This record gives sequence, structure tokens and C-alpha cells, in this order.
Amino acid sequence: MPSTARPRPWHGVHVATALPFTADRAVDHDAYAEHVQFLAKHGCDGVCPNGSLGEYQTLTDAERAAVVETAVAAAPDGFGVMPGVAAYGALEAARWAEQAAGAGATSVLLLPPNAYRADADAVVEHYREVAAVGLPVVAYNNPTDTRVDLVPSMLARLFEEELIVGVKEFSGDVRRAYQIRELAPGLDLIVGADDVLLELGIAGAVGWVAGYPNALPASTVELYRLVTSGDPADLAAALPLYRALHPLLRWDSRTEFVQAIKLSMDVAGRRGGGCRPPRGPLPPESAERVVRDTEAALARGLR
Repeated sequence: MPSTARPRPWHGVHVATALPFTADRAVDHDAYAEHVQFLAKHGCDGVCPNGSLGEYQTLTDAERAAVVETAVAAAPDGFGVMPGVAAYGALEAARWAEQAAGAGATSVLLLPPNAYRADADAVVEHYREVAAVGLPVVAYNNPTDTRVDLVPSMLARLFEEELIVGVKEFSGDVRRAYQIRELAPGLDLIVGADDVLLELGIAGAVGWVAGYPNALPASTVELYRLVTSGDPADLAAALPLYRALHPLLRWDSRTEFVQAIKLSMDVAGRRGGGCRPPRGPLPPESAERVVRDTEAALARGLR
């Protein structure tokens, strides 16, 4: 069961949930609610609806709002809901934060302005606008997709102004964990990419916004607990598990991560299914690799 002892609602394993669609590519809210409850039952601490894995860019405003409402309604007591509130500009992002607050979310996950190469002052204003809504804000650093890099000095500035409580670090540069701690000692580090879980766990991460628990929640949650416990014996136990899962975890940092994780879900007996355009099926060679690696994990008893 999810931990009830987390001191802050953005700590622990929050799954960036994949979104199921019906045959005509409408959002399947019943299947999504069941998936949220499945993740809670298998040890996850919360979900992040409307992230890239949830294909939020393809949703209408009404669909995007309804996904958050479905997640909150399905979440058991003590289970966090941290919606993505990404938008091109601060005003729209703040409206999504207001919608999340009204629905009962416990925190929000915020990218810098989408697509626009904002300067430092514009980034700060973006976070200031959303922080004013009142929900705790976890910054999301994804410089590849957003064209803005939340470098440690910028994160320190945002934290000093009390605009953010943590950062989902997706740059891939694990060295930044130590710079962040030096410049902003109270800022919570959240693992942002599945394939650096061990490295950032050792560096002091207190949370993981995760992709592969969609398919294999029990084993990935166990891995998170091992790499963040601070016990050297747990770390020794984590390493072979990390090696066994890493062929799958590294898909989280690839362009086709949504298709790969949904395919792994299908192989594991979960509801993954297809994506909305522009995402199409994986090329055959990639699909075969995902199936093979997922079946290998399942054969080892990883669930």
C-alpha cells in the first residue's frame, strides 16, 4: 500500500500515468480510474496526470480537466495527485493550476514556458504566476523539449523566492544533483528520468516522477525504496535489480517513450493500447525489443 508517512505530498513514487483511449481514441475514464487505483494498490505514492506520458498535448481543454478530476476521484486517502500544468504562457499555466486546486490535487508539476526560449526574468515570472495559486509547485526541468534549461542557479533563485518546493530533474546530467544541493539546500530533488534512478537516488532524491511503474509497479517501487533508503545493504540489493530493469527504464529518455511504456503495459497484462497522433506504433524492430525485454523482466518475476 502507499506510504502514509510521507511528510510532503510530492515525495515518493508519483507515476506519470499513461492515458487509455477507446477504439475511437476518446479518453477512457473508467479504465484510467482503474489504473490509478491499481498503482495505489501496488505501492505507488501518487500519480501525475497530464504529463507528456499522458499525451496532454493532444487533449482538448475539457478532456484535460476531466483527466485530473478522474485521477482525484479515483485516488485513495493519502495518495497524491500532482497534475502537469504545462502551457505556453504563465496565465494559461496558472489557470490549469487553479483547475487542479479546485479538483483536489495535492501539488502541481510545472515546466517553463513551452516552446518559447524565455529569459531568466520571464521564467521567474512564469513560476511566480503559478505559485500564486497556492498549491505546492514542483519545477520540471526538461531542456530538450522546452528550450529552457532550469540550471541549478535558476532553481536556487526560484526556491529563494519560495516559488517551488522541488524539481523533477530530466536533464540527464546527474552531476547537477550536487550543485542543486549546494545552491538550494532545502529544494527537494525528484528523479525525472527512469534510467538515472539509482544515480539520483544515491544523490539524495526524495521522489520519482516515474514512467515504468505503469507497467511494472511492484518491482520499480521496490527499486526506488532500495536506492533511497540510505542503507548500504539496500543499495547492494538494488544494483542487480536496476541492471535487470535498465533495458526498459532507458526508454523513458527516448522520443518514443509513450509507445514503449504502453506496449510494455500490454505485455504485462495492463491496458496500454494505442496513442493519439502524432504518435504512431513503434517500428517493428523497436517493438520487438520492448516486447522481448518486458517478457524477460516478467520471466524473472518482476511485476
